[in-house]
Amino acid sequence: MKRLKYIWILSLMALVLGMITVFSFTIGRYSLPVDELLRYIFTGDYTDENLPLLVMRVRLPRILIAILAGGALSVSGAAYQGLFRNPVVSPDILGVSSGAGFGAAVAIMLSAGIAGIQVTAFVAGLIAVALSLSVSRVMAMNHDRLLLLVLSGMIVGAMFTALTSLMKYLADSESRLPEITFWLMGSLTDVSMREIRVVAPLVLAALVPLLLNSWKLNILSFGDEEAKSLGVNAGRLRLTLVCCASLLTASVVSVTGIIGWVGLIIPHFTRFFVGADHRRLLPASFLVGAAFLLLVDDLARSVSSLEIPLGVITALIGAPMFFLALRMAEKK
Repeated sequence: MKRLKYIWILSLMALVLGMITVFSFTIGRYSLPVDELLRYIFTGDYTDENLPLLVMRVRLPRILIAILAGGALSVSGAAYQGLFRNPVVSPDILGVSSGAGFGAAVAIMLSAGIAGIQVTAFVAGLIAVALSLSVSRVMAMNHDRLLLLVLSGMIVGAMFTALTSLMKYLADSESRLPEITFWLMGSLTDVSMREIRVVAPLVLAALVPLLLNSWKLNILSFGDEEAKSLGVNAGRLRLTLVCCASLLTASVVSVTGIIGWVGLIIPHFTRFFVGADHRRLLPASFLVGAAFLLLVDDLARSVSSLEIPLGVITALIGAPMFFLALRMAEKK
């Protein structure tokens, strides 16, 4: 793909994301006219006394975290798919979401509060990744390292999923169990600017190394020997990419709960527009993922009086989209 064409496509993606962002401010149980929103943003004038509270305290944090979460999960999924050379890999391949779910369940059982749930989920997610890396190193021998890493992630993920099920079994069915279940299905309901100020630096800290090493991710697709001949330390690069991609996932999942399918399907559709070159795929995946999760959240808070968990909608949309992506890839 020519550079100019890529710039045009990326600019169009950014424009679409901006339009969806404006649209997201206007919809909800309390609708807001577009002209009044734009007047408030550009001039500070407003006629509805509830407008500043609605825009700055309620919808702005939710929109920002949807952008961060959708973009982070998409980039993480694209990085993992390139790293493992497998198109069906998702950000939870090393058990980070399963670990975060268990950490959140424990914190809810202990009545740790929102901050306690987020911190515990974040730490447990990183512990799950560390365990996956450790198990793969123990089993290494002369076997394929990537395959062992995937199998280790499956082992650790299954273990934390079982522990989460145990927490649900022991939880009080009147209060704790519904709270754990709702968290595991994903939601942006309780997000505030405090969470944004914590999550945004973590996402940025993980995103920058991934973007800077995106050209090396292309080299890994040719195998370790080819990477070595080009002066790339495959083992060190793989560890860096795993840590950054896992940090992206853990940081957003700790706040939003478990949101599936985003990191699996978005990179597939983005490749149809910008190709498989990770230097172009990662930035484009961030924009497409952010726009997708914004639209999903708009649906979650507008289609019914009761807010639908994000994980339910992403699964309902994601499964047919993944089938469509596979069909498109087969025809191509």
